[in-house]
Amino acid sequence: MKDRGMRTFLAVLAGLAVIYFGATGRSPDEGGGISGGVVLLALAAALLVWHLTKPGDKPVK
Repeated sequence: MKDRGMRTFLAVLAGLAVIYFGATGRSPDEGGGISGGVVLLALAAALLVWHLTKPGDKPVK
């Protein structure tokens, strides 16, 4: 993927998806908000998407 804007969008989207599902998947008696572990997981997901969408060195045939 050559478009850096698209890479950024996908990385942010992955991070927000992890935060969303991490926050909504909790039971009501646990309280609101997100934990530090969910934030770290979101950061890891965003970095993984950023790395996986990196353009390759070889041109596509």
